[in-house]
Amino acid sequence: MGMLPDKPGQSGAGTVLVYSARKHEPEHEKAVHFKLGARIAKVLNMDFGGVYDPACRYDGPLYTIPTSTLIGTDIARELGIQSTGNLYGGLAPFAFVPTKAITHALLHANAHAPSGWSHGFAREVHNSVLAGTTVFTPEDAREAGQRLLQHGPIRIKPVLATAGRDQQVVSSLSELIHALEGQDQASLSQYGLVLEENLNDVQTFSVGQVHIGKMMASYVGTQCLTADNNGDMVYGGSDLLVVRGDFNQLLHQDLSMDFQTAIAKAQVYDQAALRSFPGLIASRRNYDIARGTNSEGQPRCGVLEQSWRIGGASAAEIAAIQAFHADGQLQAVRARTTEIFGDQENLPAAAETLFSGTDPTLGQLSKYVQVQPYGH
Repeated sequence: MGMLPDKPGQSGAGTVLVYSARKHEPEHEKAVHFKLGARIAKVLNMDFGGVYDPACRYDGPLYTIPTSTLIGTDIARELGIQSTGNLYGGLAPFAFVPTKAITHALLHANAHAPSGWSHGFAREVHNSVLAGTTVFTPEDAREAGQRLLQHGPIRIKPVLATAGRDQQVVSSLSELIHALEGQDQASLSQYGLVLEENLNDVQTFSVGQVHIGKMMASYVGTQCLTADNNGDMVYGGSDLLVVRGDFNQLLHQDLSMDFQTAIAKAQVYDQAALRSFPGLIASRRNYDIARGTNSEGQPRCGVLEQSWRIGGASAAEIAAIQAFHADGQLQAVRARTTEIFGDQENLPAAAETLFSGTDPTLGQLSKYVQVQPYGH
């Protein structure tokens, strides 16, 4: 795995490549990225060339699958990315843009923030997110935390963490101070930190849209949690209703009110991001929306964060795209990804294993995907 073919792009139609955009790529994710890259290549009728090698000369156009959202115009030029047709994932103008940081407003108009910060985005999404604040200094973090604690427990969220890891819930000033002392100060000043109201009895929805070649698919569904090998509750998979077409096609389905609300909030966030951050290109746009109750028992619902990169639900998205590509009459499918830590359970019928083995960091882990017809 990771070796390029001797003559990449032999078909002349171009090459699909995985671009390693992080310092460390977990072994289980490497394996999944390769399998999904090969699937995308089939849809695009291109060759799959493994990992991008800057020393290699590729025949024909490149289609890139970055392992994280790409940042800046230099890398876009190197990879030939000009539009959503050139990548699965996203390209953002600044490093903080594809993180949780943009979800909330600053403590006040003159609070410290990096170049490129958009006050307008926070105003546009105010009614589509939970109560919270984004901070870039320890002083702002403490003040924002004290204000939010007046209304109940709060969740402290490092913006680079994924799968729900490294978050803390605090209920008092002393707990807040202790939690803030443990934050990485360099990361805080560069990327920010989110402090957000904590919800009880949470259900998390996934809403998204994917463009691959001439194919577009939109979806809504739910996420589940599972215990990892340390007993921590982390992302355990997504169960999605995926339709051919845009969000309007999705809304034509017989959807619950919860799903309709989640889609509406995701659409506000999605369109505000595209307006507020010039240079943002994203062919894979995924949004997590939480529904639950606050400390006073009041119902709350809001977008938690965005994902403009290959992620946990990507296998379901790509499997659905493949199904639509294979059957021009198919309009909707149910696609599901599942992650299991420890010994693998018996797979459901028609499920395909994406990874099953021991990851050096996470231990024993299995991932699989399945697609089924939906409705009529």
